[in-house]
Amino acid sequence: MKVVDCEGLVKEYGRSRALSDLSFQISENKITGLIGRNGAGKTTLLKIMAGFQKQTSGDMRVFGEKPYNSLLASVNSILVDDQMAFPVSLNLGEVLDASATFYPKWDAELARRLFEYFSFRTEYRHSELSKGMKSTFNMIVGLASRCPLTMFDEPTTGMDTSVRKDFYRALLKDYIANPRTIIVSSHHLEEIEDLLEDILLLKNGKKLLHVPVSDVKEYAIGVQGKTSVLTDWLEDKEVLYRKAIGTEITYVVIENKYTEKIKQDARKLGFEVSPVSSNDVCIYLTSKGRGGIDAVFE
Repeated sequence: MKVVDCEGLVKEYGRSRALSDLSFQISENKITGLIGRNGAGKTTLLKIMAGFQKQTSGDMRVFGEKPYNSLLASVNSILVDDQMAFPVSLNLGEVLDASATFYPKWDAELARRLFEYFSFRTEYRHSELSKGMKSTFNMIVGLASRCPLTMFDEPTTGMDTSVRKDFYRALLKDYIANPRTIIVSSHHLEEIEDLLEDILLLKNGKKLLHVPVSDVKEYAIGVQGKTSVLTDWLEDKEVLYRKAIGTEITYVVIENKYTEKIKQDARKLGFEVSPVSSNDVCIYLTSKGRGGIDAVFE
């Protein structure tokens, strides 16, 4: 079943285009990482999915319906971000009680246990919390809602390291016990990689990749060798990143299209071959140039 079906999506703000001809599908019961640099269009896309905004053109379907002003999409989805707001007249305990009346699959026991684990006090109000505590409380609401489509937009903003680890652990354990479609937006892939099944990578509002995590892990390979030899060898290769090491050595990251051929050439030409992490692959693919920040100083 397709939970999200996006076709030719465009979102413009005046003269600025946040999303451009974006097409993808997300099926049920998967954890997808929505990855990209700041300004890539991740938040805009999630807000359209959640029905908070309407696209300029193209089509977005959530559970088969256009999410904007859709009660079905609203009841069955939740967007957790740092803009979540709750009535100032309600304390935290009352917010959780009110949430139970809106979300059909609300797990009050899970909410209570997480609330106690993170040492919240019932009488506090959301507006009184620190940035990190707000993110933690929002996470509790997101997990306990058990929405068939649960979206987290940079969910760990302000959290310290131990709380971030607790959040990811709680998300995985609850997902295993109660499978549903979860989308986690982040520009820190290394933190969430072990949670994900698929990655949707955006750059400047466009889709670069939408593949299983395992494919991203094998997408590129690092090669290091003498610059004079490496330069000629690279003529027919797609270079994602290049860095000079001293005056005679160059390190490059290339698409891993012909693994065995690359390894054979490396042995023959004296190159060193190394794996490239998924996080680095995404960084190189979304970089403005192939030399990274080093290119600024050349």
